[in-house]
Amino acid sequence: MNLQQRILLLSRLGEYILQDDDNWQIAKQKANLQNSWFTPEFIELATRTIALEFLQKDKLTAWARQYEIPAENTTPKNVGIVMAGNIPLVGFHDFLCVFITGHRQTIKPSSKDDVLIKHLVQQLHNWDEATRQQIAFAEMLKNCDAYIATGSNNSARYFEYYFSKYPHIIRRNRTSVAILTGNETPEELDKLADDVYQYFGLGCRNVTKLYVPEQYDFLPLLDAFKKYDHLIDHHKYKHNYDYILAVLILNKQYYMTNQSILLNENKELFSPISQLNFEYYKRDNEPEKALSGNSDVQCIVGKNHTPFGQAQHPSLTDYADGVDVMKFLLELPKN
Repeated sequence: MNLQQRILLLSRLGEYILQDDDNWQIAKQKANLQNSWFTPEFIELATRTIALEFLQKDKLTAWARQYEIPAENTTPKNVGIVMAGNIPLVGFHDFLCVFITGHRQTIKPSSKDDVLIKHLVQQLHNWDEATRQQIAFAEMLKNCDAYIATGSNNSARYFEYYFSKYPHIIRRNRTSVAILTGNETPEELDKLADDVYQYFGLGCRNVTKLYVPEQYDFLPLLDAFKKYDHLIDHHKYKHNYDYILAVLILNKQYYMTNQSILLNENKELFSPISQLNFEYYKRDNEPEKALSGNSDVQCIVGKNHTPFGQAQHPSLTDYADGVDVMKFLLELPKN
Protein backbone atom coordinates (compact mmCIF):
# COMPACT_ATOMS: atom_id res chain seq x y z
CA MET A 1 0.00 0.00 0.00
CA ASN A 2 1.25 3.45 -0.87
CA LEU A 3 0.86 6.56 1.25
CA GLN A 4 -2.20 7.85 -0.58
CA GLN A 5 -4.00 4.53 -0.14
CA ARG A 6 -3.24 4.59 3.58
CA ILE A 7 -4.54 8.15 3.95
CA LEU A 8 -7.76 7.27 2.12
CA LEU A 9 -8.28 4.24 4.35
CA LEU A 10 -7.72 6.28 7.50
CA SER A 11 -10.11 9.03 6.40
CA ARG A 12 -12.69 6.34 5.65
CA LEU A 13 -12.15 5.02 9.17
CA GLY A 14 -12.84 8.50 10.52
CA GLU A 15 -16.12 8.61 8.62
CA TYR A 16 -17.03 5.17 9.97
CA ILE A 17 -16.41 6.28 13.58
CA LEU A 18 -18.82 9.20 13.15
CA GLN A 19 -21.58 6.99 11.73
CA ASP A 20 -24.23 4.97 13.61
CA ASP A 21 -23.24 1.62 12.15
CA ASP A 22 -24.80 -1.18 14.21
CA ASN A 23 -21.55 -3.11 14.56
CA TRP A 24 -19.74 0.00 15.76
CA GLN A 25 -22.45 0.68 18.35
CA ILE A 26 -22.16 -2.91 19.58
CA ALA A 27 -18.38 -2.58 19.85
CA LYS A 28 -18.73 0.54 21.97
CA GLN A 29 -21.23 -1.23 24.22
CA LYS A 30 -18.83 -4.16 24.63
CA ALA A 31 -16.02 -1.76 25.54
CA ASN A 32 -18.21 -0.29 28.27
CA LEU A 33 -19.09 -3.74 29.62
CA GLN A 34 -15.43 -4.74 29.63
CA ASN A 35 -14.30 -1.64 31.51
CA SER A 36 -16.83 0.35 33.51
CA TRP A 37 -14.52 3.41 33.53
CA PHE A 38 -15.25 3.58 29.79
CA THR A 39 -18.69 5.14 30.01
CA PRO A 40 -20.69 5.77 26.82
CA GLU A 41 -20.09 9.52 27.37
CA PHE A 42 -16.31 9.15 27.41
CA ILE A 43 -16.12 6.50 24.69
CA GLU A 44 -18.01 8.91 22.45
CA LEU A 45 -15.68 11.74 23.40
CA ALA A 46 -12.54 9.71 22.68
CA THR A 47 -13.72 8.27 19.37
CA ARG A 48 -15.13 11.54 18.02
CA THR A 49 -11.92 13.36 18.96
CA ILE A 50 -9.89 10.77 17.05
CA ALA A 51 -12.17 11.03 14.02
CA LEU A 52 -12.18 14.83 13.93
CA GLU A 53 -8.60 15.59 15.02
CA PHE A 54 -6.66 12.63 13.59
CA LEU A 55 -8.60 11.08 10.71
CA GLN A 56 -9.50 13.98 8.45
CA LYS A 57 -7.99 13.61 4.98
CA ASP A 58 -6.65 17.18 4.80
CA LYS A 59 -5.01 16.93 8.23
CA LEU A 60 -3.44 13.55 7.42
CA THR A 61 -2.14 14.85 4.09
CA ALA A 62 -0.59 17.95 5.68
CA TRP A 63 0.93 15.83 8.46
CA ALA A 64 2.50 13.42 5.98
CA ARG A 65 3.80 16.32 3.89
CA GLN A 66 5.35 17.92 6.97
CA TYR A 67 7.50 14.81 7.50
CA GLU A 68 8.08 14.20 3.79
CA ILE A 69 6.82 10.63 4.08
CA PRO A 70 7.71 8.81 0.86
CA ALA A 71 4.94 7.35 -1.27
CA GLU A 72 6.39 3.88 -0.73
CA ASN A 73 8.18 2.48 2.33
CA THR A 74 10.74 0.21 0.68
CA THR A 75 12.27 -1.00 3.96
CA PRO A 76 9.32 -1.49 6.35
CA LYS A 77 10.11 -2.57 9.90
CA ASN A 78 7.93 -4.43 12.38
CA VAL A 79 7.17 -2.10 15.29
CA GLY A 80 5.86 -3.59 18.52
CA ILE A 81 3.35 -1.41 20.37
CA VAL A 82 2.40 -1.92 24.01
CA MET A 83 -0.77 0.09 24.58
CA ALA A 84 -2.03 1.48 27.88
CA GLY A 85 -5.66 1.17 28.95
CA ASN A 86 -6.41 4.20 31.09
CA ILE A 87 -8.74 5.94 28.62
CA PRO A 88 -10.53 4.65 25.49
CA LEU A 89 -8.22 4.14 22.50
CA VAL A 90 -5.34 5.87 24.27
CA GLY A 91 -2.87 3.98 22.06
CA PHE A 92 -4.50 4.92 18.76
CA HIS A 93 -2.03 7.69 17.94
CA ASP A 94 0.89 5.23 18.07
CA PHE A 95 -1.01 2.88 15.77
CA LEU A 96 -1.70 5.79 13.43
CA CYS A 97 1.94 6.90 13.29
CA VAL A 98 3.19 3.42 12.44
CA PHE A 99 0.47 2.84 9.85
CA ILE A 100 0.89 6.10 7.97
CA THR A 101 4.69 5.71 7.77
CA GLY A 102 4.20 2.35 6.04
CA HIS A 103 5.78 0.17 8.72
CA ARG A 104 4.28 -3.07 9.95
CA GLN A 105 3.08 -3.28 13.54
CA THR A 106 2.36 -5.90 16.16
CA ILE A 107 0.06 -4.57 18.87
CA LYS A 108 -0.29 -5.74 22.44
CA PRO A 109 -3.44 -3.94 23.57
CA SER A 110 -4.31 -3.48 27.22
CA SER A 111 -6.76 -6.05 28.57
CA LYS A 112 -8.78 -3.02 29.72
CA ASP A 113 -9.03 -1.57 26.22
CA ASP A 114 -8.81 -4.12 23.42
CA VAL A 115 -12.37 -4.09 22.06
CA LEU A 116 -12.33 -0.77 20.19
CA ILE A 117 -8.86 -1.01 18.60
CA LYS A 118 -9.50 -4.59 17.41
CA HIS A 119 -12.84 -3.58 15.94
CA LEU A 120 -11.38 -0.63 14.03
CA VAL A 121 -8.47 -2.69 12.71
CA GLN A 122 -10.95 -5.35 11.57
CA GLN A 123 -12.74 -2.67 9.58
CA LEU A 124 -9.48 -1.86 7.80
CA HIS A 125 -9.02 -5.57 7.09
CA ASN A 126 -12.55 -5.74 5.66
CA TRP A 127 -11.89 -2.81 3.35
CA ASP A 128 -8.39 -3.78 2.21
CA GLU A 129 -6.80 -7.21 2.63
CA ALA A 130 -3.33 -5.66 2.33
CA THR A 131 -3.72 -4.25 5.86
CA ARG A 132 -3.53 -7.80 7.24
CA GLN A 133 0.14 -7.79 6.29
CA GLN A 134 0.69 -4.54 8.17
CA ILE A 135 -1.28 -4.91 11.41
CA ALA A 136 -1.33 -7.84 13.82
CA PHE A 137 -2.13 -8.45 17.48
CA ALA A 138 -0.16 -10.54 19.95
CA GLU A 139 -0.15 -11.31 23.67
CA MET A 140 3.65 -11.24 23.72
CA LEU A 141 5.84 -9.03 21.56
CA LYS A 142 8.80 -10.88 20.09
CA ASN A 143 11.08 -10.43 17.10
CA CYS A 144 10.13 -6.81 16.48
CA ASP A 145 12.60 -4.32 15.04
CA ALA A 146 11.55 -1.46 17.33
CA TYR A 147 9.18 -0.88 20.23
CA ILE A 148 6.82 1.78 21.54
CA ALA A 149 5.58 1.00 25.04
CA THR A 150 3.36 2.99 27.38
CA GLY A 151 2.75 2.13 31.01
CA SER A 152 3.37 2.99 34.61
CA ASN A 153 6.73 3.89 36.11
CA ASN A 154 7.06 0.29 37.30
CA SER A 155 6.25 -1.27 33.93
CA ALA A 156 8.61 1.21 32.24
CA ARG A 157 11.55 -0.36 34.07
CA TYR A 158 10.44 -3.74 32.74
CA PHE A 159 10.19 -2.33 29.21
CA GLU A 160 13.62 -0.72 29.47
CA TYR A 161 15.15 -4.06 30.41
CA TYR A 162 13.55 -6.11 27.62
CA PHE A 163 13.64 -3.54 24.82
CA SER A 164 16.98 -1.87 25.54
CA LYS A 165 18.74 -3.58 22.61
CA TYR A 166 16.26 -2.19 20.10
CA PRO A 167 15.21 1.31 19.03
CA HIS A 168 12.46 2.20 21.46
CA ILE A 169 10.19 4.80 23.01
CA ILE A 170 9.25 4.08 26.62
CA ARG A 171 6.62 6.21 28.32
CA ARG A 172 5.98 6.59 32.05
CA ASN A 173 3.37 8.20 34.27
CA ARG A 174 2.58 11.77 33.37
CA THR A 175 -0.06 14.31 34.30
CA SER A 176 -1.13 17.87 33.50
CA VAL A 177 -1.59 21.08 35.47
CA ALA A 178 -3.42 24.38 35.12
CA ILE A 179 -2.18 27.86 36.01
CA LEU A 180 -4.95 30.29 36.99
CA THR A 181 -4.70 34.05 37.35
CA GLY A 182 -7.99 34.63 39.15
CA ASN A 183 -9.34 36.58 36.17
CA GLU A 184 -10.78 33.60 34.29
CA THR A 185 -14.23 34.05 32.80
CA PRO A 186 -17.11 31.70 33.70
CA GLU A 187 -16.71 30.19 30.21
CA GLU A 188 -13.03 29.46 30.82
CA LEU A 189 -13.77 27.82 34.17
CA ASP A 190 -16.48 25.78 32.48
CA LYS A 191 -13.91 24.53 29.97
CA LEU A 192 -11.38 23.86 32.75
CA ALA A 193 -13.94 21.47 34.22
CA ASP A 194 -13.56 19.38 31.04
CA ASP A 195 -9.78 19.28 31.48
CA VAL A 196 -10.21 18.05 35.05
CA TYR A 197 -13.17 15.68 34.90
CA GLN A 198 -13.17 14.07 31.44
CA TYR A 199 -12.28 10.36 31.57
CA PHE A 200 -12.62 10.66 35.39
CA GLY A 201 -9.19 12.29 35.45
CA LEU A 202 -7.44 9.09 34.37
CA GLY A 203 -5.55 10.50 31.36
CA CYS A 204 -2.07 11.98 31.27
CA ARG A 205 -3.62 15.12 29.78
CA ASN A 206 -6.06 15.50 32.67
CA VAL A 207 -5.40 18.41 35.01
CA THR A 208 -4.63 17.02 38.47
CA LYS A 209 -3.18 20.18 40.02
CA LEU A 210 -3.99 23.88 40.00
CA TYR A 211 -1.62 26.79 40.61
CA VAL A 212 -3.65 29.70 41.95
CA PRO A 213 -2.70 33.20 43.19
CA GLU A 214 -2.89 33.98 46.90
CA GLN A 215 -6.39 34.93 48.11
CA TYR A 216 -7.89 33.01 45.15
CA ASP A 217 -11.68 32.70 45.31
CA PHE A 218 -12.57 29.03 44.75
CA LEU A 219 -16.36 29.46 44.77
CA PRO A 220 -16.75 30.30 41.04
CA LEU A 221 -14.48 27.35 40.22
CA LEU A 222 -16.46 24.89 42.34
CA ASP A 223 -19.67 26.24 40.87
CA ALA A 224 -18.39 25.74 37.30
CA PHE A 225 -17.39 22.19 38.17
CA LYS A 226 -21.00 21.29 38.98
CA LYS A 227 -21.51 20.43 35.31
CA TYR A 228 -19.87 17.08 36.15
CA ASP A 229 -21.88 16.35 39.30
CA HIS A 230 -23.33 13.33 37.52
CA LEU A 231 -19.98 11.52 37.79
CA ILE A 232 -20.61 10.95 41.49
CA ASP A 233 -23.32 8.49 40.44
CA HIS A 234 -20.65 6.25 38.91
CA HIS A 235 -19.98 3.56 41.53
CA LYS A 236 -16.21 3.39 41.08
CA TYR A 237 -15.79 7.15 41.11
CA LYS A 238 -18.07 7.44 44.18
CA HIS A 239 -16.01 4.80 45.96
CA ASN A 240 -12.83 6.79 45.32
CA TYR A 241 -14.49 10.03 46.44
CA ASP A 242 -15.72 8.49 49.70
CA TYR A 243 -12.33 6.94 50.41
CA ILE A 244 -10.36 10.14 49.78
CA LEU A 245 -12.86 12.15 51.82
CA ALA A 246 -12.45 9.73 54.75
CA VAL A 247 -8.65 9.98 54.55
CA LEU A 248 -8.75 13.78 54.53
CA ILE A 249 -11.09 13.86 57.52
CA LEU A 250 -9.08 11.30 59.52
CA ASN A 251 -5.87 13.23 58.83
CA LYS A 252 -7.61 16.49 59.76
CA GLN A 253 -6.65 18.05 56.44
CA TYR A 254 -8.43 21.08 55.08
CA TYR A 255 -10.46 20.46 51.93
CA MET A 256 -13.15 22.02 49.77
CA THR A 257 -15.79 20.15 47.82
CA ASN A 258 -18.80 20.58 45.59
CA GLN A 259 -19.79 16.95 46.34
CA SER A 260 -18.10 15.60 43.19
CA ILE A 261 -14.46 16.59 43.68
CA LEU A 262 -12.17 17.29 46.62
CA LEU A 263 -9.79 20.25 46.48
CA ASN A 264 -6.75 19.82 48.71
CA GLU A 265 -3.74 22.10 49.15
CA ASN A 266 -0.94 19.77 48.13
CA LYS A 267 2.42 20.25 46.42
CA GLU A 268 2.17 16.91 44.57
CA LEU A 269 1.48 17.03 40.82
CA PHE A 270 -0.35 13.72 40.80
CA SER A 271 -3.63 13.37 42.67
CA PRO A 272 -5.87 10.34 43.23
CA ILE A 273 -9.19 9.98 41.42
CA SER A 274 -11.76 12.52 42.69
CA GLN A 275 -9.10 14.77 44.26
CA LEU A 276 -7.68 17.95 42.71
CA ASN A 277 -4.53 19.38 44.25
CA PHE A 278 -3.80 23.09 44.38
CA GLU A 279 -0.89 25.30 45.35
CA TYR A 280 -0.72 29.04 45.89
CA TYR A 281 1.82 31.23 44.14
CA LYS A 282 2.93 34.82 44.89
CA ARG A 283 4.46 36.17 41.68
CA ASP A 284 3.77 35.92 37.94
CA ASN A 285 5.79 33.20 36.15
CA GLU A 286 6.47 31.50 39.49
CA PRO A 287 4.59 28.31 38.48
CA GLU A 288 6.29 28.22 35.07
CA LYS A 289 9.71 28.38 36.71
CA ALA A 290 8.76 25.59 39.12
CA LEU A 291 7.52 23.40 36.26
CA SER A 292 10.38 24.11 33.85
CA GLY A 293 11.96 20.86 32.71
CA ASN A 294 9.65 18.70 34.84
CA SER A 295 9.34 15.41 32.95
CA ASP A 296 6.15 14.49 34.84
CA VAL A 297 4.14 17.23 33.13
CA GLN A 298 2.38 16.42 29.86
CA CYS A 299 0.77 19.80 29.28
CA ILE A 300 0.05 23.09 31.06
CA VAL A 301 -3.43 24.57 30.74
CA GLY A 302 -4.02 28.30 31.05
CA LYS A 303 -3.50 31.63 29.35
CA ASN A 304 -0.43 31.54 27.07
CA HIS A 305 -0.48 27.75 27.35
CA THR A 306 -2.88 25.01 26.21
CA PRO A 307 -6.28 26.75 26.00
CA PHE A 308 -8.90 25.87 28.58
CA GLY A 309 -10.97 22.90 27.46
CA GLN A 310 -8.43 21.69 24.91
CA ALA A 311 -6.31 19.34 27.04
CA GLN A 312 -8.22 16.28 25.81
CA HIS A 313 -8.22 17.41 22.18
CA PRO A 314 -4.61 16.92 21.05
CA SER A 315 -3.64 17.49 17.45
CA LEU A 316 -1.67 15.05 15.31
CA THR A 317 1.59 16.70 16.38
CA ASP A 318 0.86 16.71 20.12
CA TYR A 319 3.06 13.73 20.95
CA ALA A 320 2.92 11.99 24.32
CA ASP A 321 5.93 12.83 26.51
CA GLY A 322 6.98 15.34 23.84
CA VAL A 323 8.74 12.57 21.88
CA ASP A 324 8.24 12.90 18.12
CA VAL A 325 7.04 9.42 17.17
CA MET A 326 7.03 10.15 13.45
CA LYS A 327 10.67 11.26 13.52
CA PHE A 328 11.54 8.10 15.48
CA LEU A 329 9.81 5.86 12.93
CA LEU A 330 11.23 7.58 9.87
CA GLU A 331 14.77 7.33 11.25
CA LEU A 332 14.69 3.59 11.99
CA PRO A 333 17.71 1.78 10.50
CA LYS A 334 17.12 0.78 6.87
CA ASN A 335 19.04 -2.50 6.98
